[in-house]
Amino acid sequence: MTKRKLALAGILVVISAVALVLALGTSPGAAKSSGAYKVAFIYVGPHNDGGWSQAHEQGRLYVQRHLGSKVQTTYKENVPEGPQVATVIDQLIRDGNQMIFATSFGFQPAMAAAAKKNPNVKFEMATGTIILKNMAEYYGAGEDAIYLSGIAAGAASKSGTVGYVVPFAIPEVIRHTNAFALGVQKAHPGAKVKIIWTNSWFDPAKEKKAAENLHSAGADVIGQNVDSPSAGQYSESAGVPWVGYDSDAKKFAPHSWLTGAVYNWGPYYLKRVKAAMNGTWKTGNYYGSLKDGFTKLAPFGKGVSAATKKLIAQQKALIESGKWNEFSGPIYDQNGKLRIKKGHRPTFNDLYSMNYLVKGVIGSPKG
Repeated sequence: MTKRKLALAGILVVISAVALVLALGTSPGAAKSSGAYKVAFIYVGPHNDGGWSQAHEQGRLYVQRHLGSKVQTTYKENVPEGPQVATVIDQLIRDGNQMIFATSFGFQPAMAAAAKKNPNVKFEMATGTIILKNMAEYYGAGEDAIYLSGIAAGAASKSGTVGYVVPFAIPEVIRHTNAFALGVQKAHPGAKVKIIWTNSWFDPAKEKKAAENLHSAGADVIGQNVDSPSAGQYSESAGVPWVGYDSDAKKFAPHSWLTGAVYNWGPYYLKRVKAAMNGTWKTGNYYGSLKDGFTKLAPFGKGVSAATKKLIAQQKALIESGKWNEFSGPIYDQNGKLRIKKGHRPTFNDLYSMNYLVKGVIGSPKG
């Protein structure tokens, strides 16, 4: 190889390395060096996706605002689930981050491996199931708020068919789908919920196409458990009511917007970072609720009637009382099999292993 070709090859390597860093995404203040406590966040999508990752980004900014110069926060965005996560985590640790929050289920294996190799770093894993001495799990009962959003969808449906765009056939999404369907049926007895799997957390094109197909198949309301507002943007163009998820996305579909289940990550992040900084951090599993304000409903759109708001408020109060929730039996699956007996409710472990879809859901629980 000539010197010219060698030089060109070297330039290409540098360009590729820079491109990788840019593709993963780093927050604007990440390169600063100071004595501040360094905390990193890993997002599966863009930090401004209008949904899941943006909600976490708002939580990061909440921490930064409250702690100011005492902390230095950074994020990596568009990180795919798989081997690449390990590379990102290793780089964050080399950069001096003392605490890392990972915000997608598929990041868990790499997070657990890194925690075992780096006992002095604090790791926190959203939506996961592995707890280690220096790795905690955190999430919330999104299913409760999703159930309430399903009531808004069911009340808005005239045909009795509601579409729901879903990502992966894992227990988290299955329980969310079931909760949404039970909410739809609370407001509209006998209604059906048709689902389409995108097999991606964030894929605007697939999400839009799924919404379009659901509408074509008879759904006159669209809901979602995916990350972008694309389904809502389609709904707006088609004049179809829409229920979002993760963030208040009304601005993307101001006429179609009904409401959406959202998460309030900021207070949790602040509490955990402060504990890590003052030496009181302990591992564990946090599961936030409507009652403690971790899970919420976004503001209602104009298409939600006073009667529907009243029904949602009544159901919310019941859930917060601890005496009842949407999965209080009897609950039947798609095939008519009794899954939860009358007077019973699923345990936390039951929720985290749910692998069936409830009666009235049209689609496969296997994806």
